[in-house]
This record gives sequence, C-alpha cells and structure tokens, in this order.
Amino acid sequence: MDRPVTPDDPQQEDGRGPGRMALAGAPHVVVTGLSGAGKSTALRALEDAGYEAVDNLPLSLLPALLAVEDPHPVAVGVDSRTRAFAPEALLARIAEQAAGGRPIRLLFLDCADAELVRRFGETRRPHPLAPDRPVADGIAREREVLAPLRLAADLVLDTSDSSPHDLRRLVRERLVSDAPGPLTLTITSFGYSRGLPRDADLVFDMRFLKNPHWDPELRPLDGLDPAVVAHVRADPLFAPAFERLMALLSELLPGYRREGRAYLTIAFGCTGGRHRSVAVAELVGEALGRSGWPNLVVHRDRGLSATEVAPAPAAGKGMG
Repeated sequence: MDRPVTPDDPQQEDGRGPGRMALAGAPHVVVTGLSGAGKSTALRALEDAGYEAVDNLPLSLLPALLAVEDPHPVAVGVDSRTRAFAPEALLARIAEQAAGGRPIRLLFLDCADAELVRRFGETRRPHPLAPDRPVADGIAREREVLAPLRLAADLVLDTSDSSPHDLRRLVRERLVSDAPGPLTLTITSFGYSRGLPRDADLVFDMRFLKNPHWDPELRPLDGLDPAVVAHVRADPLFAPAFERLMALLSELLPGYRREGRAYLTIAFGCTGGRHRSVAVAELVGEALGRSGWPNLVVHRDRGLSATEVAPAPAAGKGMG
C-alpha cells in the first residue's frame, strides 16, 4: 500500500472536500492533457473540492469566465476537442488573465502511449484526432499538438500507473492544498525492468546493494517486510550511502523550496522494484518526515509478483 506521511483528507471520497469558502481566493486551474489521461476525473476531483468546474469551454469564452468577480476558483477543462483549440492561443489567454492579478495554474495530464491505447480499447471509443485511423495515430498527433502546453504547465501528472482513485488523491494533494511555501514531496520506488517513472525529478539507483531476490526466503517478500529491510541495512554499503544521500537531500530540498519549486518527486530504483528500492524509499521517507519534510511514499512496482519482475540471472547463478 502507498503510505501517506501526512494525515489523510478527513473528507469522504465523494464529499465537497474543504468546501468553497476554504478555497476563496485560490488560483483558477486550467486542466488539459492527452485524451484518455484522466481530465474528466481530475475535473470531478476539483469540483468535489469546491471548484466551479467547466469542461470543453470554447477558448473565446475563457477570458469572460475567468474575469468574473467571484472569490471562488474555477477549474476549466480544455483539450484538442475544444472548439477553436490552439495551444498558443490558450497560453496567451492564461497569461493575459494572470497579469490581471488572479493566479492561474495549468495542469497537464500525461500518460504512456501503450496505456492510452489500452484505455481506448476498453471503452471502444475512437480517438478524437483519429476517428477513422488507429488510436496510436491520434495519440501521436495529439502529443505533438499539445507539446507547448506540457512544456508550459505548472504541474504535470503522469497517470500511466494511476487508478481514478489515485488521480483524485493526487489532484487534491497537489492543487486543493495549495498554500504557498511548503515543498510537496513524493518519494517513489520503481523497477528498472519497467522503465523510469515519467514524473521523477531526482533518480537514485539502488542496484549497488545486495539483491534480496537471490535469497529464496526473501524472494517472495517485498521491501516492506522487516526481513528484507534488515537484509538491505546489513549491506556494508548501505549505511555510508544512506548517510551521504540524506546529507545531499538536506542541501537540495531547501534550495528547491527557496527557488519556488512546489512539487518534487524523488525516485529510487532497483531491478524489479520490489525489494531494495521499496525498503530505501520507506527509510528515506521516514527520515525526511522526522526532519520536518512531510512526504508521500508510493511504490509503483511492489505489487508485481517475483516472476513478473525477475531479473536476468547473475553470472554463475540460476533462478532457483
């Protein structure tokens, strides 16, 4: 399970979150991104939290909506289906409105191509940019069209490995609780066998530690098990590396916060993402929490079975 270090939202999943009054004066949010990446889910999460949510608003009407004298924030969904959609025009309108004094956040939802193809296959819907061609063609075209928005976004959320529940939680954590100042930290473990996390800012490779996979008793366990944690800690390289890592983070995190960075994802990887990276991510999360840096720990690949993520045999070793 993912382990939130900060307290969970006390509101129910389908409640109104902190409520409209608590959001008075909060930034407006423009939600965009790839079709199938979760824009509707993100908008519903913002609406549940107290935002006025509007989807697929024509760009010509956006200035009038954002200029309304109302202290409560608006969440607007805009994508390639929007009438007269043009990324450059959208960015210009956002800049014009932001210059008037009310901050506007641009949220971009990204997703891996293979996952988008799978989602469109499940819904049996054609891609809006490729109604009579393969879904992959529409995804490639849309990714090209939306590239300027992704580059300019205040926050990019990759939903490749996220359920709707995960996405709603991330939207609440990163947009609804948007008080200035704190640096929101996410610490994730992953397996190199499935590729790097797409939203990682800092990546640390834990494959220099002895692999619990080669211990038959530890192989079926994961990095949350005390026996695996003890195995990782017992490696002679762990203690000095961990000490230097924490010293490095103690230098970097204040700098990121000073420079106005609101969100940071620190990723720890090992071969399969079940043992070493999980244990180290947990230990780092606990140490940072004790040092006054609240964080959310997420384990991307921990739930995979040992056979799904089994590394190639080391020289002279079998898989038995």
